[in-house]
Amino acid sequence: MQNRREFLKNAAVFSAAVAMSSSFARAQSAPRLFRVGMIGSGRRASAAFENLKEAAKSLNVDVKLTATHDLFLEVAQNTAKKYGAEEKFAFGGAAGYKKLLETDCDLVITAAPPAFRPVHLEAIIKAGKHVFAEKPIAVDPPGIRKVLAAAVEAKAKKLALVAGTQRRHQDAYLQQAVAMEKGELGKILGGTIYWCQARGSVRQRRPTDTNAGYMANNWMNWAEMSGDHIVEQHVHNIDVANWFIGRPPKTAVGVGARLRRPTGNQYDFFSVDYDYGDGLHIHSLSRQIPGCYARVGENFMTDIAEIMGGGKVRRFDGKEVKYAEVGHTGNPYVNEHADMLKSILDGNVLNEGESVAMSTATAIIGRISAYTGQAVRMSDILTTTESPFYNVAFSPSPIDFEGEKDIELPKENTAPIPGKD
Repeated sequence: MQNRREFLKNAAVFSAAVAMSSSFARAQSAPRLFRVGMIGSGRRASAAFENLKEAAKSLNVDVKLTATHDLFLEVAQNTAKKYGAEEKFAFGGAAGYKKLLETDCDLVITAAPPAFRPVHLEAIIKAGKHVFAEKPIAVDPPGIRKVLAAAVEAKAKKLALVAGTQRRHQDAYLQQAVAMEKGELGKILGGTIYWCQARGSVRQRRPTDTNAGYMANNWMNWAEMSGDHIVEQHVHNIDVANWFIGRPPKTAVGVGARLRRPTGNQYDFFSVDYDYGDGLHIHSLSRQIPGCYARVGENFMTDIAEIMGGGKVRRFDGKEVKYAEVGHTGNPYVNEHADMLKSILDGNVLNEGESVAMSTATAIIGRISAYTGQAVRMSDILTTTESPFYNVAFSPSPIDFEGEKDIELPKENTAPIPGKD
């Protein structure tokens, strides 16, 4: 596992890379062209491609969208048309990503609903292509293990694997991480992480929707598609906790409930105690209920300071914290793509597969604990094959969507009952 020290070493390399980007650009006689494929061609993937274009411009390289895929063919076609890709390279259907991977794209953006990402990532790496994968990277334990295996394969093939955990490429967070590594902020003793806000988009079933089409279109409200909001959204804050602490938790004990959601089968809130060992606990609080107090962020207490993630730091002795320059000013959504491209150009490819997998796994054990009412260990989903949680998997599975028959729709407007399900 990449620990905090290893990540900061990489961050230093990328800081230097950014500083040298202008001289690097001048040294290039002809810009390199990256041919880009897109799996899941909706708004998030399009935004990622815009960020990629901006990053490429800063490095004097070119990117061109050459192929698109989406469960809905018209979405793939519209995105292809928008960015100048040939319509014949716009693929639809759940299995259409396989055709995309047969094209000559060098790099793939995968932003289909999270349930599909382990299968897509595995196929992308097997096809020998670099990848930017949106977070979260999976929704259940089998998916996490598939991603971890793909990350190992990517490293062996020297393929870049960068995740959408953009705080790891954000100046304020990187400065705090460096200061912590130097001992300037002390040792984390505990903390609370939050993602509390209103619900995301709700998409009602359309008259023409199949079961598969409805679930995919309204994916943010189905646990089978998104992993529930503790996984899909709160993973950002969980990732910061794991990063700053330098390891994932050992155990999760959580609670949650469904109260007001109008579609799907997710919970409205989660409250999870993550035990990192050595007496260190992090309280995770995530809620999606309109009309309630909103807060997104991280708060850590160390032996010498109170830290707001990416924000204010108060040392108890009153001393000012002077941060080192880390070279990641600007938009972190662009920075993550710049770091990826530069790592490919330098031949020292960036691989964030394990870190995003472990942060996603952290969210998953919290969700399983809340759903079941049981304490769930990280080992329960990664290594302990006899654990009742090891093979907990959602149905329908991603592969079910690739079949000729429509998938069976899970029961809607209900949710797991702790102690029973």
